[in-house]
Amino acid sequence: MHPKLSIVIVEPNVDRAKLIVDSLHEAGDYSIFVIAEDTGLARQIANRNPDLVLIDVAHPNRDVLEELTLASGAFERPVAMFVDRSDHELTKAAIQAGLSAYVVDGLKPERIKPILDAAIARFHMYSQMRTELKAAKAALSERKTIDRAKGLLMQAKGCSEEEAYGLLRKTAMDQGRKVADVAEALVTAADLLK
Repeated sequence: MHPKLSIVIVEPNVDRAKLIVDSLHEAGDYSIFVIAEDTGLARQIANRNPDLVLIDVAHPNRDVLEELTLASGAFERPVAMFVDRSDHELTKAAIQAGLSAYVVDGLKPERIKPILDAAIARFHMYSQMRTELKAAKAALSERKTIDRAKGLLMQAKGCSEEEAYGLLRKTAMDQGRKVADVAEALVTAADLLK
């Protein structure tokens, strides 16, 4: 059995908030909390630590958009924003802010659940991509450090690249460390001796 999905709804208009809550209750069993005031929004959302944030803004501007997305933690959880109107710059700003869904004139009861499902799927896809990118950058950085350490060993010991790597690997195995860690220590020591 899956735990209930917790959703925070940021909506100052009581009638619109009720429409959203009722639509969600019809679509499934959710733990829903409505925030009507944007004062201390980041703290309120952090205290609730929801699985998803749904924001309804009638007439957003760039500053409001950025503030809401920062407060809702768009890179920590899926965030869907419903707006009554938009333009090219606001759409671009929403995408750059990391929103999982930015829906113009789409706050219709029957559309809320499918949009939230799509926002969750999109968030997980981008989250996986960010994780993979971070891992690739770390691997590249390690590779550069290892190459630099091999160069230092080749110069100091007058050995080949293959021999330098073998020395790094043997040292790492003897010390129970990763080759990248031994290489980092060697590069750091060489920088200190300059």
